[in-house]
Amino acid sequence: MTKWAACAALAFGLVAAAGASAQPAAERYPAKPVTIVVPYPAGGSNDIFARELARRLSDDWKVPVIVDNRPGAGGSIGAAFVSRAAPDGYTLCLLSSSFTTNAAVQPNLPFDPVAGFAPVAMVARGPMLLTVANDLPVHTTLELFAMARKHPGKLNFASSGVGSTNHFATELLMDAAQIRMTHVPYKGMTPAVTDLIGGPVDVLVASAPSIYAQVKAGKVRALGVTSAKASPVVPGLKPLDEMGVPGYHFELWWGVLAPPGVPAQRVTAINAEINRAIATPELTAVFEREGAEPAPMGAAEFAATIRREIEGWKKVAKDADIRPE
Repeated sequence: MTKWAACAALAFGLVAAAGASAQPAAERYPAKPVTIVVPYPAGGSNDIFARELARRLSDDWKVPVIVDNRPGAGGSIGAAFVSRAAPDGYTLCLLSSSFTTNAAVQPNLPFDPVAGFAPVAMVARGPMLLTVANDLPVHTTLELFAMARKHPGKLNFASSGVGSTNHFATELLMDAAQIRMTHVPYKGMTPAVTDLIGGPVDVLVASAPSIYAQVKAGKVRALGVTSAKASPVVPGLKPLDEMGVPGYHFELWWGVLAPPGVPAQRVTAINAEINRAIATPELTAVFEREGAEPAPMGAAEFAATIRREIEGWKKVAKDADIRPE
């Protein structure tokens, strides 16, 4: 190689190196604050889980993770905001199982519950309890089912509203047990529990935080849990699957979703970070106080769970003639 050629090659290499160094490096995620939208008011389980998760992720990511409460329209306002957000992973949403029951009965949601989101990670799940009034002369599920079959429609069951998760869970139970009870919808869980304790309500399927304290106080009687297996959240109670309704199970869940179009690699990375966070003793303790336990799950499995639940609840809604109020 001539001296001129060698100098030219060296110059070319320096220019190429300078050009390479000028290229922007791949963006580190997250490189700026992340927002977790909670489509419900502060204080509920969605809000509690979002704030505890945000605190842990902030520590791990070294960037602020902000919780933004956007309540209204049964969660639809906040969910719609996230569905329309930029698909970069900086806007997330913490939803719960009412997302799938709402999707089954609300025909005019301002978003597509399947195509309008990229499911990221399930965070926690928890059982509901089948409870009865103390003055109802039944102490097992089989006795309850026998009474309901003998007197179709005479027993009544409460819910926190038409199309609520506990309404759906009870309709599913009645179908599995081949019984019929009369639905008494309330505006919220508190009046339903009050009437179970001392009023006209016979049966109530409710979350552990809503009813377990009353069970332990002896004010109502618990017959079993709706989860597929016994739950540490309510020790000593057996699954209904083992007590007259094989195959029946229902669990509340909480999970993180993102706008559609977030790159799969980023979804996978966020999923891994969330799964690490929910496995910590600190978050496990928070879940237990709210009647739940960690539920690590891959993003694809979570997406399949949402699709499956929506289709299943649509069938339950059709069979039970559940219509939005």
